[in-house]
Amino acid sequence: MDTPKVFESEYRFCLILWEHEPVKSRALVELCAEQLGWKPTTTYTVIKRLSERGVLKNENSIVTSLVSKQDVQASQIDELVEKTFEGSLPAFVAAFAKSRMTREEADEIQKMIDDFRKGESV
Repeated sequence: MDTPKVFESEYRFCLILWEHEPVKSRALVELCAEQLGWKPTTTYTVIKRLSERGVLKNENSIVTSLVSKQDVQASQIDELVEKTFEGSLPAFVAAFAKSRMTREEADEIQKMIDDFRKGESV
């Protein structure tokens, strides 16, 4: 199953959901007002839209996610690599390394690559 598209403002909403789920929709409205400055109607609209796209479910006013944070992040990275780097993961990593990778992060990534080559999960 493909991960449904989650746009920037929806992602910020999902961060709140993932941190507090399962959560009553009314509590989610309050959290979004505090953290995002949203009006209640905005939050309810986002809940409805994400529910229709299969990102979350809202049953009996209890909201839970159907898609994990890791899945959404992986989908966004895939889209970025596809759009910006013509699908080339090495080009993405090279650009990322050039702009902001520390030696410690490079060591951590190298360990992930080594584990991948050994057949271990990353």
